[in-house]
Amino acid sequence: MKKALITGIAAAIIASAAGAGAVIGTKGWTADDYASSPTVQTAVLKQGSKGGEVKEVQRRLKQWGYYNGSVDGVYGAQTIEAVKKFQRKNGLTADGICGRSTYVALGMNESANALGKGNSGQSQSSASSSNYTNSDLYLLAKCIYAEARGESYTGQVAVGAVILNRVASSAFPNTVAGVIYQQHAFTAVSDGQINLEPDKTAMNAASDALNGWDPTYGCLYYYNPAVATSSWIFGRKTVTTIGKHVFAI
Repeated sequence: MKKALITGIAAAIIASAAGAGAVIGTKGWTADDYASSPTVQTAVLKQGSKGGEVKEVQRRLKQWGYYNGSVDGVYGAQTIEAVKKFQRKNGLTADGICGRSTYVALGMNESANALGKGNSGQSQSSASSSNYTNSDLYLLAKCIYAEARGESYTGQVAVGAVILNRVASSAFPNTVAGVIYQQHAFTAVSDGQINLEPDKTAMNAASDALNGWDPTYGCLYYYNPAVATSSWIFGRKTVTTIGKHVFAI
């Protein structure tokens, strides 16, 4: 996903907002929120690096318990130590430098791809993430909010990942809108909750899913066994359970 995916929204909204603090678009979001949202400005990150991509690395490390400092976009000593801990945990060289392998482990596949352009090992699914639009991001966030707002952050990213896995599968429509609005595919579409405005958490979850984080390991289905009524879904092979949702293939 290129930087324009989110900053394109920001530009349009900021232009029409009465001021930088005006509430806009999605629930609780301001023009400043959109402008500072996770974006991809790819570079190898090391001591002294600054910017939005550093913030995204810090945000993920903090969410996963590796980092306790401020998400300030400054690649300082605390960030370096957090990256080293993460690298050791994931079997990487613990040098504190965020390069291609560390981006991949963080789920920031678009950043990894940008660093690895020209490599034959670049995956088609990751490379295609740059084809998504601002509208895809927003619609994905709406579906995540409608379907999974009571779930953990990882659970919300997982719902977004299932939608994107369907887009990539020949068994489903090949667009985000096509998948979400496929007949009887999502309860939130049937009962109208898809029309609710997503919150900031859902927007971030959609961004993470678009950047390649897939907590479901490629699943195409999910369901809540406490409320599911279709016997067919129970026959799918379970891969993982996150919160109330079972994820299957």
